[in-house]
Amino acid sequence: MFWTKTLIPTLKETPADAEIASHKLLLRAGLIRKLSGGLYTFLPLGLRALHKVEQIIRDEMDRSGGLEVLMPAIQPTELWQQSGRYETAADVLYKVRDRSKKEWVLSPTAEEVITSLAAGEINSYRQMPLNFYQVSVKFRDEIRPRFGLMRAKEFIMKDSYSFDASDEAAMASYKKMYDAYKRIFDRCGLQNFPVEADTGVIGGNYSHEYMVPAETGENEVAFCEGCGYAANLEKATSGVPKTAAREPGAGVEKFPTPGVLTIEALGKAPFGVPANRQIKTLVFMADSKPVLILVRGDDQMNEAKLAGILGTTLFRAAEAQEIFNVLGANPGSLGAVGVTQLSVYADERLRGANDMTTGANQDGFHLKSVSIDRDIAVTRWADLRTVSAGEPCAKCAKPLKIRRAIEVGHVFKLGTKYSEKLNATFLAEDGQRHPCVMGCYGIGVTRTLQAIIEQNNDKDGILWPVTVAPYTVCITPLGVAPESAVMQLAQKLYAELSARGVDVILDDRDERPGVKFKDSELVGFPIRIGIGEKSLAKAEVEIKPRTGPMLAVPPNAAVEKVLQLIRELTPVSK
Repeated sequence: MFWTKTLIPTLKETPADAEIASHKLLLRAGLIRKLSGGLYTFLPLGLRALHKVEQIIRDEMDRSGGLEVLMPAIQPTELWQQSGRYETAADVLYKVRDRSKKEWVLSPTAEEVITSLAAGEINSYRQMPLNFYQVSVKFRDEIRPRFGLMRAKEFIMKDSYSFDASDEAAMASYKKMYDAYKRIFDRCGLQNFPVEADTGVIGGNYSHEYMVPAETGENEVAFCEGCGYAANLEKATSGVPKTAAREPGAGVEKFPTPGVLTIEALGKAPFGVPANRQIKTLVFMADSKPVLILVRGDDQMNEAKLAGILGTTLFRAAEAQEIFNVLGANPGSLGAVGVTQLSVYADERLRGANDMTTGANQDGFHLKSVSIDRDIAVTRWADLRTVSAGEPCAKCAKPLKIRRAIEVGHVFKLGTKYSEKLNATFLAEDGQRHPCVMGCYGIGVTRTLQAIIEQNNDKDGILWPVTVAPYTVCITPLGVAPESAVMQLAQKLYAELSARGVDVILDDRDERPGVKFKDSELVGFPIRIGIGEKSLAKAEVEIKPRTGPMLAVPPNAAVEKVLQLIRELTPVSK
């Protein structure tokens, strides 16, 4: 490709609404343009890089036995109602109506459609295992689209779905995808690692996310350098000790606490109750019913963990009037002592705790000498707290660390959640019909592209890995007169490299050398070949890897040198 024959509208200034490095560079390097919030047009170079990411994904999906299909983006609401996600995923669904006023869903994912397909096509255990995948446009009604392609209303995703006859076989399919994802992200040139993860609205009981370390990532990951444990903060656990037991005392005592409404205030004089001896009582509305959540005063409740315990995403913090209606007190004076009419969920760190202090469900009063076992009717114990940095790893006791990361892939073991609801069953060896055991595996393709840039950039621009760069080599002649020796050599190297299968762009613009070099570095081509009259006078061309020193080589050795550099720069995976 010649530069003047394509569209590469580079920008000197960063658009005001670009917040992170990768978003800025996508715009400045002329890869995308914004249409509206969360909606972007891919320009030629951006689309080339995107297609290369997609091809790596297809290569590894095919290698692992995946079968590519393409499912409709417009889906019947009846399927979503049958699965139950018409309600539970309502906050992200785009719903449209056709001319006959029938409602449809714009696909944010395809569990319902693929399970419906399997219900019609899979009849016997002999047909499995099967793994269908697609690379297609998805839609999600993001409340606040941000960071360019990271959180968009329309995006490209690779989603795949496995069907097996047994749980053991389903775990084998899961492992294939787990390994394939590692190869995909390695080949894309990404530092990445899998972490234990929450299953969210998709459901299932086993899940890992693939994370790309980045300070601008929206996810927080707890990890242990000792044993390799890693988990999304929504899922992470630690070996933090339970609350120390004390003498239980004769019984609960009520005492006045006028104006005390917070954990911190109760910890100050004249009361002096430390946060670790307080019970924090939270009221949530779950499926429109109030429930109480108890955590220690110095801990933070984790909403993702709570969703898993409640079995629904349809919950919210109760409003002040709702709280008063059920407990007869306002926030700051709440507790669970003597409460029997509500479900009470307590964090495991409180199990067996005594000599605790909590609200008395009377404004301006608290209770002390509270024993959990004696005084509170706990409906269910669960891990409900958020892990903090420095806490001991549950596996090896070394201190946990927390870092930010970008989620680029997610694998789920779904089990029979969807196959049961959508009647995807098969005839087993025992002659009985059983639901297929499913897995679900997603990669945010457009998000992966931006994550590559977020992790690979410097002050001058993008540092594309060779495997996904829009063009691998940029030939930069410092003089573009057709009859000049400079341009003739540029065209000769262009033809020879192209014939060897190298993606090459020739910058044939009649621009100053500084402009050409800056644009090449901004776009991030892995290798630049500079050709000028001065270098030719010395029988040399200048080969400059984007992140390496300048190499002066004879023109007749340039092609082989470039091929050698490409081999050295190509990310590898096992």
